[in-house]
Amino acid sequence: MNMKALIVNEHGTVEKLSLGEFPDPQPGKGQVLIDIHAASVNFPDLLVIGGTYQNLPPRPFVPGKDLAGVVAAVGEGVTRVKPGDRVIAQIEHGAFAERAVVSEILCMVMPAAMRFEEGAAMGLVYLTAHNALTERAQFRAGEIVLVTGAAGGVGLAAVQLAKALGAVVVAAVSSEEKAQLARASGADHVVRTDVPDLRESFRKQVFDAVGKRGVDIVLDSVGGDVFDACLRVMAWCGRLVIIGFAAGRIPEVKIGYLLVKNIALIGLQSSDYRERKPEVVRNAYEHLFALYTEGKLKPQVMAAFPMKDYVTALNTVKDRKALGKVVITMR
Repeated sequence: MNMKALIVNEHGTVEKLSLGEFPDPQPGKGQVLIDIHAASVNFPDLLVIGGTYQNLPPRPFVPGKDLAGVVAAVGEGVTRVKPGDRVIAQIEHGAFAERAVVSEILCMVMPAAMRFEEGAAMGLVYLTAHNALTERAQFRAGEIVLVTGAAGGVGLAAVQLAKALGAVVVAAVSSEEKAQLARASGADHVVRTDVPDLRESFRKQVFDAVGKRGVDIVLDSVGGDVFDACLRVMAWCGRLVIIGFAAGRIPEVKIGYLLVKNIALIGLQSSDYRERKPEVVRNAYEHLFALYTEGKLKPQVMAAFPMKDYVTALNTVKDRKALGKVVITMR
């Protein structure tokens, strides 16, 4: 049996992907087969397709890390879910297809009110935001949190989550449209990165918003000049969590500055938690789903594209035009 899937036969641009037939996966012991209804597009998917991501499977393969769908069958020993359950799951690759096999422990039953598109959109980005704030930065209620790329997938999730957990939230964005979305998602203050002399202007904007003490936590998914500017607005004993480098340039740091202000630079590779600490992933989703049910989190689905329009879907993220999440629907 074959299924429809997006297939990487050779690494390169999004246009090198093909929509074709791929062998149906079969669940083994402790695994779950899911009929996928929606899969969200993440920036790392583009790196996987391009061949520059740190974990690359042998070709040909199906990319995609976030999915939502219905359990079709379960392997031996599975007790957490059953056929017919509506679930979300994360995998290293394989979500851009009609079906996928997932480890039971990484398969979470969705809240009854959650649509498949929302479930897919609430995958990796919300887990990343949760891990960044609670696991890595050890957030405490009342702290000031600065989020860069605050209208993107991880950024909007982080704005919503930080606000839900009791932070004062500063959103850094690059346009007025993105500023409006960040405010609507709960940001207390908005600062702009599309300004001349970012180094000085950014610090003035942040200090005008929250005072010269600065911010306790920075969640940075942009890198480049934005990262450099963020370092200059950190409070004493501030923590900066490095999530990604959407701007392209990987920054370098003069570590004497960290010493003088007791600043901690903290890396986050969120997908590692799936393999190393799956219980952390499950606990995070229980918390996230509870906040969703309480109305404190709302995944922002910018657009849902059918599989045949995958080039447009992926390029929307590549060109940094996504406001919130872009989703591909399979059914």
